[in-house]
This record gives sequence, structure tokens and C-alpha cells, in this order.
Amino acid sequence: MAHVWDYDIKTLKKSKSGRLLLLERQINYGIDWESGEKINLSEVKKNWNALHLDQNRRRLLKLLIWGK
Repeated sequence: MAHVWDYDIKTLKKSKSGRLLLLERQINYGIDWESGEKINLSEVKKNWNALHLDQNRRRLLKLLIWGK
């Protein structure tokens, strides 16, 4: 998981908005490669319209996921 020093991760995982925040942070700031955790593609697709992503990352992901 990305380093989330300002939030309690266990608490965030309990709510939809918290899970979205963690997913956004994974995408915008990177993931912890040492943990081996990957970004869940199905979660990204399912929540695509709700994610607040950096504009350039959003365009790149759109290209990689849907080829558009």
C-alpha cells in the first residue's frame, strides 16, 4: 500500500469513500513495491468516474485500460 501517513488505513478500508481514497493514492502517488500489492484493475474500472486522478495519469490509464 502507498504510504498513508496521515490516515488510519484500517479505518479507511471499512468505507467506500475510504477505499476510493486509498485507490486514488495508489494511482497518483505510486504503490509500495516491497509489499507486492498491486492496483486492482477491476476496482479502477468500476470506480473510474468517481476517482479524482491527476489529469495526465487519467489519460494514460484510459489509454492503457481501454485503448482510447
